[in-house]
Amino acid sequence: MERASLDQIDQKIFAELSKNARISHAELATKVLLSRNAVRQRIDRMERHGHIQGYTVVAGASGQSPVSAFFMVYRKDRVRGADVISALRSIPEVILCDVVSGDFDLLLRVEARTLERIQEIWEQVAALPGVTNTVTALTLSSVIRRDAGGVGEPQ
Repeated sequence: MERASLDQIDQKIFAELSKNARISHAELATKVLLSRNAVRQRIDRMERHGHIQGYTVVAGASGQSPVSAFFMVYRKDRVRGADVISALRSIPEVILCDVVSGDFDLLLRVEARTLERIQEIWEQVAALPGVTNTVTALTLSSVIRRDAGGVGEPQ
């Protein structure tokens, strides 16, 4: 059976289930702005199509760390480019998005389970209206990784 692709809402549901496979349909529904029944139907469909194959604890996907990349994004309009940021918020694997000074406008950190998913996200970002160019750097290893402890996080 060919796997149907996941739309943005399915991707959000999948991301939430990846964080907490025991989340209730009601709580999940509030997070993705759907009814509980609609969430249940989407989860059932993802199970039928093989996107969800079970609910278990997997330590970092066979002990592997997620694939990580930085995207440097150039926008057409630095001042009125909020539509690009809005679209980036809907991609659950985008774990950081900073507006920066210099040649490019946005610095993204993306973490996904596979290199193929990183490529899909890159294609999605590059195709956004308002994006003129991207530069991508794959993370080879992380030697320092700290939790900011809430310092500098937007409210």
